[in-house]
Amino acid sequence: MEAVQDVFNTERTFSQLGLADEIIQGIEKQGWVHPTAVQAALIPVALEGRDVLGQSKTGTGKTAAFGLPIMHILSTTEHRQPVASLILVPTRELAIQVTHELRELGRFTDLKIIAVYGGQKMSVQIEKLKKGPDIIVGTPGRVMDMHRRGHLPYENVKLAVLDEVDRMLDIGFRDDIRKILGTMRHEHQTIFVSATISPEIEALGRKYMNNPDKLELTRSQSLTVQQVTQRYFAVQPWDKNRLLLHLLKREEPALTLVFCRTKSTVDGLTSYLNRKKIESHAIHGDMYQGQRNRVMQKLRAGELSVLVASDLASRGLDVDDITHVINYDLPDDPEVYVHRIGRTARAGRDGIAWSFVTPDQGHLLTNIEMLTNVEIPQESFGDFKPGEIPKDIRAQMELNEARQAQRRTEHRRAPSAPPKVEHDPSKFPGGLVPSAAPSKRMGGRLRTRRR
Repeated sequence: MEAVQDVFNTERTFSQLGLADEIIQGIEKQGWVHPTAVQAALIPVALEGRDVLGQSKTGTGKTAAFGLPIMHILSTTEHRQPVASLILVPTRELAIQVTHELRELGRFTDLKIIAVYGGQKMSVQIEKLKKGPDIIVGTPGRVMDMHRRGHLPYENVKLAVLDEVDRMLDIGFRDDIRKILGTMRHEHQTIFVSATISPEIEALGRKYMNNPDKLELTRSQSLTVQQVTQRYFAVQPWDKNRLLLHLLKREEPALTLVFCRTKSTVDGLTSYLNRKKIESHAIHGDMYQGQRNRVMQKLRAGELSVLVASDLASRGLDVDDITHVINYDLPDDPEVYVHRIGRTARAGRDGIAWSFVTPDQGHLLTNIEMLTNVEIPQESFGDFKPGEIPKDIRAQMELNEARQAQRRTEHRRAPSAPPKVEHDPSKFPGGLVPSAAPSKRMGGRLRTRRR
């Protein structure tokens, strides 16, 4: 209960934050009573019209923290204009997720909210833009494309928001962000929200903001890691499939998110689990947007039990009911690990994170422990029996051993006989006759007068 109190500000209610009645109705419909720490801190500042640079961990309610003041300001504005707010997000899934959440919270307002992202036909989105929506949630690339074509003007934007700024920079949207914000030369309010604030993010904010308020919810940031029960399993690469299947059958988790490094691993693992009668779904960047949307709909409706995902596709998975996160592949970047396990332990709940660590990945586990300042204990199940080494891997191991043995043999060989030395006192009195240049030279140069 102590952790929940740290996430929520139980001393305040949403009705005390100064939000409009129709916004409060939407909040109550969601069953919310107390704001989270980031919501209680950010909403009053945003309602005053000030720029905000907000830092808070994934799963602490950042979408509502910036979305509620936007909807309040627009719904209480007498002369409302189209595209009054622009929210930039790093991925398609997050654009859809944020749009869905804002529509739910603003159901008792007349605000029109649409998502603009790559992967969907431009003609569909252009028709929606022609109707003059109030709030646009979009990915930088598609937003810039629509702006160039004249369908998404910036001049009416009163509130600009960058969500998951750290991830947008990781993906490579630096130049796009600068172009979009740099084009908005008129006066407007800007809000940055991010799980981490690096010097680069802070410099970006200072450049495009007007004396922003910096809100650092550091306690909430470390909270997610503390709430997650973390364990690792030592496993050989060829046993990872079998270990995952064993865990899913043995523990029967409610909703599990499995992270893989590559899209091919996501597809292969999903096929394997389905063949073993574990209903699983995949999500990654190479899937058609329609497929990804259907998977997300099933996830939000509670119709999934196992979702296998790549890191990029998972950025839009803001679902409260994920109970287990499994790192099938450990990431190279320990911060990615923190983002992954942040998919569980949402809004004060507890969660479980399991990681598969192969013999050559001990350093990756150490880096994660150093970043999170948590020692992750090892877990093992006595009823799991490792499988035999695959033939191709055994053959490769034998070949490597043979090569190493050959190298050791070569090093042990006796040195060759010294070359015969000619003795000719008449040519070289009292000594040996040099037969070749010395094996090593000093490498110096004699400076002469010649130019």
